Amino acid sequence: MDAFYVSVSLLDRPELRGLPVVVGGGARGVVLSASYEARRYGVRSAMPMGRARRLCPEAAVVPPDHTRYAEVSRGVMEVFRSVTPVVEQVSPDEAFLDVAGARRLLGDPVRIARLLRDRVADEQGITCSVGIAAGKLVAKLASTRSKPDGLLHVPRERTVEFLHPLPVGALWGVGERTAEQLRRLGLHTVGDLAHTPAPTLRRALGDALGQHLHDLSWGRDTRPVVGGAPARSVSAAETFSRDVDDPDVVRRELLRLAERVAARLRATGSAGRTVSLTVRFADFTTVSRSRTLAEPTDLGRQVYATARELYTALRLDRARIRLVGVRVEQLVDAGQQHHQLTLDEWPEDWRRAEHAVDRAAARFGAGAVRPAALIATAEDDRSRP
Repeated sequence: MDAFYVSVSLLDRPELRGLPVVVGGGARGVVLSASYEARRYGVRSAMPMGRARRLCPEAAVVPPDHTRYAEVSRGVMEVFRSVTPVVEQVSPDEAFLDVAGARRLLGDPVRIARLLRDRVADEQGITCSVGIAAGKLVAKLASTRSKPDGLLHVPRERTVEFLHPLPVGALWGVGERTAEQLRRLGLHTVGDLAHTPAPTLRRALGDALGQHLHDLSWGRDTRPVVGGAPARSVSAAETFSRDVDDPDVVRRELLRLAERVAARLRATGSAGRTVSLTVRFADFTTVSRSRTLAEPTDLGRQVYATARELYTALRLDRARIRLVGVRVEQLVDAGQQHHQLTLDEWPEDWRRAEHAVDRAAARFGAGAVRPAALIATAEDDRSRP
């Protein structure tokens, strides 16, 4: 989708069409999405709102409406699944579709892409850009190249021609550190990387990554589109209303986030084995730590205990913290778990307690029952997100 959160917001604010618009909230928040008019001023997603306002003072700022975004996202994905059941949704506004099985009924891929774009525009009132290719990487890059509101087809025989002029950072698996390593080797474009012997890349980057990037540089991408793929993780994060250097405030926020993540896990019948902690400091530098548990969990108590241990291990002392986040990964079906009995705990008692909290929340609203540490005081309110 093109500037998805802005596009959905404009459905209810049509008077803002054609103007610079930023979706976000608060002076200390970040930009969730920016219209293409705002992007001309340098405004980008994940940019601090304060900086966005300085770059584009005349931008209209619209608060996010996640319920509305979820509603439109479901409608878009229903359009996709009406064309092919092989839809791999990777975010609320993006998906891969394998349309091989739809060609006999609907025509060639370009015709299918035009049909999809027309239906999304007609039924949901927003636009999307489509990339067509033989593999997922090139399809993704082609969709980005065609934005906004465009379509680009890269035939299989032109894959290498399309890829080789691109910067190495365009390849999946090339982050800032890897890109810097490649630049030190004199490799600036995908073509440079492609013409470097694979053994050289494996020695420089490691066997797996070196071979992976060499394959991608020649368009060798055999990963299938996985229809109906489950969520890979569940996460929650909050930005404090002011920078926080009190560990007790941080720990209370971690407890709040852990409870929220665990409730979402139970709502979807999932449990996860890896708990991750993210901490962003006042200068916007970010650190992440994770730990894999002996068995999957959907208990807020256990998610919090792990996140708290990860936070304590960082030994941040009085570091000024802007944001904290908690994520649970390696998800499985909670109904297929087998719990190891222990002598010092009663996990089923805690599980029954947390499910009882879920039932109370469903009846009386979120937060009807919560840990005593999360009952706010006047002092807490000054630093709460």
